[in-house]
Amino acid sequence: MSPVPENRAADAGARPLRVAFFSDAFAERNGTGAYYHDLLPQLVPGLADLAMFQPSDQPPRPLLSIAMPGDPNQRLEGPPLRRIGTRMGELQPEVVVVVTPGLYGLLGAWYARRRGLPLVAAFHTDFERLARLYWPPLARWLVNLVVGTANRLICRRASRVLINNAGLTDAVRAYGAASVQVVGTPLPRAFLERPRRAIPGRLTRVCFAGRLAPEKNVDLVIEAARQLPDVEFVIGGEGPLREALEAQAAGLANVRFTGWLDRSALIDLIDSSSLLLLPSRFETFGSIALEAMARGRPALVSTAAGIHDWPSLRPGLVPFSPGESLADCLQSLQAYGPGRWELLERRCRAAAAALNGATIAEWQALLADVAGNERRESA
Repeated sequence: MSPVPENRAADAGARPLRVAFFSDAFAERNGTGAYYHDLLPQLVPGLADLAMFQPSDQPPRPLLSIAMPGDPNQRLEGPPLRRIGTRMGELQPEVVVVVTPGLYGLLGAWYARRRGLPLVAAFHTDFERLARLYWPPLARWLVNLVVGTANRLICRRASRVLINNAGLTDAVRAYGAASVQVVGTPLPRAFLERPRRAIPGRLTRVCFAGRLAPEKNVDLVIEAARQLPDVEFVIGGEGPLREALEAQAAGLANVRFTGWLDRSALIDLIDSSSLLLLPSRFETFGSIALEAMARGRPALVSTAAGIHDWPSLRPGLVPFSPGESLADCLQSLQAYGPGRWELLERRCRAAAAALNGATIAEWQALLADVAGNERRESA
């Protein structure tokens, strides 16, 4: 279980809720883990109590801990049933939120059904598309069978299924979701509140930050670096392709790998760059692009990323289409003068802050609505 800040009660005029979240993602280990690590502290002031149940690197270690095929940094872990049961008894939640279709998520769905509680499900990852990248046909079939069955069970039982781009609607409807809602993506407070460094007046350094994995298309970043020796390319993150990518970049003086970065170091990386690169094959959203915008940096993002579905963010996004040359796109941006970069910086910060505020308000409203519906039906 991961700690969240001590809770404070909401206004006396509204009855604050007690909410349990279940996730199979480690906090900040991937996009799903980071989403709730950023969201929950901002929900705390409006709730009576909340708890997040998810794997942790802290002891004691679980009896079941399996490295995911293709990426040992991602693990499937068994939940500590006794500790979770004790905390749930203390919490007495009124709403259960399940955000992954693994063992933790299924436990949350089971608990909600057993106690007759409203269940909210969030769909953050298209596992079937990931399976096509990581696993051979037989393993892919097995993964899709298991994950698909779990998703169907959760989506059919959920009062509401949340997605962070409208393009996922058909997928969750196919799993049996009756009520689907598109929600925004929160930001870590440090990205909004830490003093910022002014954006450079010309494009001399760009960065990538994320998992070094097949779906991220990091090889395109290195190919662009080969063609643009006057631009520095900094690649932050870890993943199964790191050794192969370092070999591909051998001999390129303008490419640097940093390894895994904590949030503070990630802010430093973004602030020292003019632009973030995210040329992924697909992204359900693309949170790192929003984080870059919060620091006043535009992001060159694949058109396969769900972040493009949010019109309010478009002023800070440079679309990158499959088949385009990343080097050509960057060369066009090298023509921008200081005034153009300063304008982008202001627009990025404003758009990112506005989405974060709207996302927190939306979560508060949907939790209250789901709980209110349950109370009315029980009356």
